[in-house]
Order: sequence, then C-alpha cells, then structure tokens
Amino acid sequence: MFRRALNCAVVPALAACAVMYGVPSAAAEEIPLAPGHRLVSHYDGAPAAAAPLPGQAPPQHPFLAPNGRSGMHSDAAGSATSPWSGPLGKNPRVTSEKIAALGGECATATFDSAGRLVTVCGTFGGFKVKLLEPRTLATLAEYQLPQRSSTVQAITSLDFSKIFKDTSGGAYFYLDDQDRAVLADSRQHILRLSHVPDPGSANGWRFQVDDDWDLTGQVPHDCVDWTNLWPSGTCDPVTSVMPDWDGRIWWVTRQGRVGTVDPKTSVIRSVRLAGEEIQNSFSVGEDGVSIVTDHALYSFRAGADGTPVAQWRQTYDRGTGTKPGSVNQGSGTTPDLFGDGYVAITDNADDRMNVLVYKRGVDVPADQRLVCKVPVFGSGASTTDNSLITWGNSIVVENNYGYENVTSLVLGKSVVGGVSRIDVRADGSGCDTVWQSAIRSPSVVPKLSTANGLLYFYEKEPNFWGIDAWYLTAVDFRTGERRWRQLTGTGPLYDNNWAPITLGPDGTAYVGVFNGIVAVRDGG
Repeated sequence: MFRRALNCAVVPALAACAVMYGVPSAAAEEIPLAPGHRLVSHYDGAPAAAAPLPGQAPPQHPFLAPNGRSGMHSDAAGSATSPWSGPLGKNPRVTSEKIAALGGECATATFDSAGRLVTVCGTFGGFKVKLLEPRTLATLAEYQLPQRSSTVQAITSLDFSKIFKDTSGGAYFYLDDQDRAVLADSRQHILRLSHVPDPGSANGWRFQVDDDWDLTGQVPHDCVDWTNLWPSGTCDPVTSVMPDWDGRIWWVTRQGRVGTVDPKTSVIRSVRLAGEEIQNSFSVGEDGVSIVTDHALYSFRAGADGTPVAQWRQTYDRGTGTKPGSVNQGSGTTPDLFGDGYVAITDNADDRMNVLVYKRGVDVPADQRLVCKVPVFGSGASTTDNSLITWGNSIVVENNYGYENVTSLVLGKSVVGGVSRIDVRADGSGCDTVWQSAIRSPSVVPKLSTANGLLYFYEKEPNFWGIDAWYLTAVDFRTGERRWRQLTGTGPLYDNNWAPITLGPDGTAYVGVFNGIVAVRDGG
C-alpha cells in the first residue's frame, strides 16, 4: 500500500513548522515512504545459514542489564555484539513507528527482562524516554525530558548543525540490572527511571523517577533555553553515564569533566581535563574506566572518596581539523575493551585514519603500550564517528567520511564508504587486515550477532534517479561478503542519522531513523 511521502525538501523550514505547531503524541503509525520506493530493489541476496562464532563474550557487568540489552554499544566493554541471532534474511518483514511530525529518532534501544524496548527518542520538543511493545512498536509509556540547549540555539539561529553535533541530553543512557534507565538530562541531572504497571494509564504502564542527582554544583549550567536566550555564563552538557564494577555511576561532560556519583550516599566527585572535549561514550572493565577525549585515551579508577584518578594517558594523532563525518577534532569512537587486555580506538590523522590498539595494563611502560596502528580506507577520505565492533582478537571498523546530517545524502547521494576487519595477532606482535568491503554505511553504529556470524549495517548507495533507498544489510563476519539486504524505506525520514542498529532477543533488528524506529525480522 502506497504511503504518501512527507515533503521535506527544506529540513530547517519543517523543523520550525514542527516547533510552531507542536509535536503530537506518539502512535503506532508507519513512517512515510518517499517517492521512488517502487523503482528500487526491495531485497538482494539470499538467506544466510546461522554460523555461530567461537569465542568468549565480554564479562557481564554486575550493575547492567544482560549483555546485548543494556545500551548503545551492547555491553560494558563496548563490543557492539549480540549473543543472539539477528534476522537471517528469510522473507524479511519491515515495520516502523513514526514518533513525531518531524524528527523523533530513537537512538539507544535497550530491552527489559520481558523483552520490551526502553529507548530515548529525540523530538524538537525535547527527548522522550519511551517504553515500546517489541512487535507492534506501539508506545506503552513515555517520560518527557527537558529540551536541549542545542535545539533552542538551532531554532533561533536557523543553524541546525548544532543539533546534529550534540551528543548530550540522554541519548547515551544505559539500562541497569533492575530494568531502570539511567541517563543525564539537559539540566545536568542524572535520573534513574523505572517503568511500572499502571492500570489507570491508557496503555497500562508509566515511568517514575526513582533517583535524581543534581550535578550543577560541579558542572557549569548557565544554558540556553526559551527563558534564557543570551546566557552570560558557561554551559557544559553531560555526554554519557555508565556504572563501574563497584556500582558508582560515572559521567562525562563535553568540556572534559569526568565525575562519579555514589548511589548509596549521593556524594558527587569530579575532575577536569582542561582543554579537552568528550563527545563519545565510554567503556568500563574491572580494571578501570576507559575514556577518550579529542586529545587522548585515558584509563581511570575511583579514589577512596570517589574522585576519578587517571591510571594512564595515551595521546594520539588528532589531525589538524574536523573531518566531514566527525563531531569534533578527535577520535570518534567509544573505546572497545577486548581480547587479552586490549583497548581499541581510532585516531583522526589527516590523510588516513588509523585503528589503534593498546595494552590496558597499568604497569605497561608508555613506549610499549601501542600494539598496532593500522591505516584504513582511502587517502583523504577516512573517518568514523561510531564504535568499533570487537570479538575475540578481531576489530571491525566502518567509514563515515562525508556524512554530516540528514541533508547530506538527499537526491541519491551517498558516501565513499568502506568496512574493514583487522585482527590482532595471536602473539600480540601486531595487527593484520583480514578483509575490506565496499559497503556504504553512512553513519550507523553497526552490530555483530555472535550467534549467527553476521554483521549488520545500514546501507545507502548512490542512485542516478535521485532515490534515497536505505537497506538493512547483512555481511559475513568471516569473509566480508554481503549476504543479503532488505529495503527499509526511502527518503530522509529513513536516514538513521548516527543512531545504531540494535538486535533484539527475539531476533529482530531495530534501527533508529530520523522519524522514529524501524524493525526488520524474518518472516519465515
């Protein structure tokens, strides 16, 4: 059945229109397809047979939901792997939910113990924490978060790049071991939210705030809002939160603050990495907290009173500027903890970005910490602003060079693309490139199913007729071969715009897209 396309040739004008007329409450309504969906292939390739991968899963964090369910990067190590199978490409079925008139992208998706989705969706009226039914994608409950300063600035200045380069406000949240969403909102507060049955509500559920920790005593908070359009002070947004192995909640800010909250005592401690910016999330192991800034990779631990203490610091090549496809002048990756005590990031070297692997041990001499430095993708056209995938001693990296926001790829355009797999040698003496693929995955956080051996990307190829066709694409982890791809939709409303693919425990692949969320599952 043809779904009438939303005319969104001028995204800023539509954004202003959405703000003026308000954002309607969410409903189980399909995301509109843009013209041309009948003129492109809907399915290519053939179903894959599951080929489970040998190896050891990342350690289960005691204060997080089970691995694969807890956050954007799947687990505390940031592996971007799932312990269950995603779709194999057997007669795939696509469904979607439109969250708002414009925008509504659902970024991080997590799963509670019953398999319901807990996600945060961005609208021009502010982020919403949502509980979704996993099959129909219908909204069961939602909790409104305050509007981010970047949204107000974008609307008043008509510079919508401010929104697309802002990673704060709750997009990086996690689900804890008691099914509670923990996030930092745009007021510089950390919230812990539970969803509880509520027979009096329309859909039988509601969110409630269990804890609210105010960071403004240590974080500058003179931020732009509709009552404070010209602040005279400083605003430092909180980027991400994660727990350590002792249950402290760690947090980082864009302007380089690293802090902790003790949930038992509500004591807050922090330090400042002067002159450094943090725009990514971070990873947590039993041996410490790994944080990357736009200058260096750090390992932190908490002191006796909870104050963050740097165990080691490793600088990297940050290049001479911000590349198209990067949020800032620095690494675009959340650190990956993997293998026999390794941590991996990418740098921002000018000609070719490098994958960097380091030894994590606190007793490793600084000049012996680097295991390998591997250049990836083409000269003058390589960057990534997404997490790596790690499994065993293997690393998978995609190329985001050229992608800025939902306006970047309209009218049939795409990026140069590229995906590479790199393995650390068994003896730790260096790294080797195993395969390279030409897959064009503009900005998605990809995932690997260790249960079936497939990598999942969100692909867009150039189209001579100006059709913007988006595909969920499955790639063989062992060989780099594309096994199949399924059309999810056409037009900028189906652009994932930095949101991840998330594999659900029922075998569904979910993709946050500009207008909401898409689900792809095998049809039998």
